[in-house]
Amino acid sequence: MRHGVKLNKLSRTAAHRKSLLSNLACELISHKRITTTLAKAKSLRVYVEPLLTRSKEDNTHNRRIVFSYLQDKEAIKELFGAISEKIASRPGGYTRIIKLGKRMGDNAETALIELVTLTRSMARQLRKRLPRRPVVPVVLRRKLEKLVLNKLLLLKAKQKKKQLSRIQLLNIIQRTRHMPCPFFLE
Repeated sequence: MRHGVKLNKLSRTAAHRKSLLSNLACELISHKRITTTLAKAKSLRVYVEPLLTRSKEDNTHNRRIVFSYLQDKEAIKELFGAISEKIASRPGGYTRIIKLGKRMGDNAETALIELVTLTRSMARQLRKRLPRRPVVPVVLRRKLEKLVLNKLLLLKAKQKKKQLSRIQLLNIIQRTRHMPCPFFLE
């Protein structure tokens, strides 16, 4: 039984896990949002929220405790400066995890973890950095496959002016299944 066990080992040794979570926390503090696997995002939330709580009270003791976890002076300046002002009135829940679906290479669940305390101007700046080609949500994938099939049928029939075989159609669908967004939706 796993009573009271809140730590996910992430299939890593203790030193590797500590280094991974420290680096992810520094990147989250500096970039305000990062994309990673769902398991790492959930572990990162458990790791970083107590540090964010410590940053509310700016004194030498709290800075040293946070530095023992992060080992990055720039991240600590950012944490105790801009971020601590924005989270001063929040009682907790400083991060938000948004599921993004499965990754194409290894089918791992991906998630976006972000600091909840973003202002509108910061959110606009971060949206500009996102890729322009939207990733199709998992729910819409089947509907889009039918649309892709119909569109490809029309395109291939116009190009070759003949009927395609079922095997050729299945090959085309298999190739387009892993596209981030169908070409005709851009």
